[in-house]
Amino acid sequence: MYILANGRLITRDGALPYLPDGGVAIDGSRIAAVGTTAELREKYPDAEFVDAKGGVIMPGLVNAHTHIYSALARGLSIDGYNPTNFYEVLDGQWWYIDRHLTLAGTRASADALYMDCIKQGVTTIFDHHASFCEIPGSLFAIAESAKKFGVRSCLCYEVSDRDGQEKADQAVRENEEFITYCEKNPSDMLAAMFGGHALFTISDRTFEKMVEANNGRTGFHIHVSEGMNDVYDSLQNYGRRPVQRLQDHGILGPKTILGHCIHVNTAEMEIIQATGTMCVNNPESNMGNAVGCSPVLQLMKRGITVGLGTDAYTNDMLESLKVALAIQRHNACLPNVGWGEVTTMLFQNNPAIGEKYFGVPLGKLSPGAAADVIVMDYKPFTPFSGDNIDGHMLFGMTGRQCQTTIVNGKILMKDRELVGIDEEAENAHILEESRKLWGALNHRAY
Repeated sequence: MYILANGRLITRDGALPYLPDGGVAIDGSRIAAVGTTAELREKYPDAEFVDAKGGVIMPGLVNAHTHIYSALARGLSIDGYNPTNFYEVLDGQWWYIDRHLTLAGTRASADALYMDCIKQGVTTIFDHHASFCEIPGSLFAIAESAKKFGVRSCLCYEVSDRDGQEKADQAVRENEEFITYCEKNPSDMLAAMFGGHALFTISDRTFEKMVEANNGRTGFHIHVSEGMNDVYDSLQNYGRRPVQRLQDHGILGPKTILGHCIHVNTAEMEIIQATGTMCVNNPESNMGNAVGCSPVLQLMKRGITVGLGTDAYTNDMLESLKVALAIQRHNACLPNVGWGEVTTMLFQNNPAIGEKYFGVPLGKLSPGAAADVIVMDYKPFTPFSGDNIDGHMLFGMTGRQCQTTIVNGKILMKDRELVGIDEEAENAHILEESRKLWGALNHRAY
């Protein structure tokens, strides 16, 4: 057991939302107690003391949609790549990258993303992977990295017909085998979903194979109406809109995540609501790809669970939170909307999505909850209290201020130093794999 205290404690628990000088006692993988620093030291005099040094102690953050396969793209320039629409973004960059991503490249991508998550206080991720160069074993390679770094992870593989039937069938099998593995090895640190790319890249036949292979065992994690490609393809080739098509295949439901949902209409929102399906908004990626603004305000008015992701545009959930607010206000032309919605997405809905897959209380610091805790090096120069926490999050904090990260009771980073990880060695092997990838993409040495 140890105590993490001497900080401003944000619990996200209505029974005790804030303490100006507090902390948590951690026993194994769970939080044993919450209280003032003095109370905890008195109650557990023999416990190791971890000093938060006046920082902000808060629950670890959840990223509800990201892409490990894009981690090695930072700083990359692809010769001749100059996209003018969303399809060219996909085909010219992301599909081009994953068509060259080997199993070793997938491992390096996972290692890079997990280290970055730890450094920015992200303790749980929902990943949506693609590596059509080498599909078999890719989810298992990511799972090994997740265990090595200790980040709670829900994984799936992106099924798509874009590279032919053999690759699509391999992707279906990869999902099926990983789901079976997770069933046989239940854990509150590793979970599986059944992944699918955008609907315009998936035939009805492949959908049928996906549903048969899943056999109701888990939810689907799929891109929906991110671009108008989905809408046009569904209407022209299947006579119905994307969400209706998913409903026809039995893919919707309370454990399914629909990523993006930018171009969904009222009828589709009603279907999402009626089936209890979840959505995840990725604001920075949507803006960067020039595909539009998700109708988050309307979705949430209908009681739909809308989470917040990054689509791997960043690993900083607080950065994504800021942009989520700005784009909703910009789109609505109203400066007084979005605040409650975006903070609910990150601090309430993301943990709720996580709890469906990991079976432990996430996103709050209370006795019995998962010991996923972070400390932010944030020294406020304006009044700070339980009443204005979210304002400080939105306008004062960034992920890089994270100084200590704890997942499942294990300290992964302390005072900005990774624990039990040789960061220089990890960076060296990641750099080696990124050079191989970049060389394959641009046909020259790096």
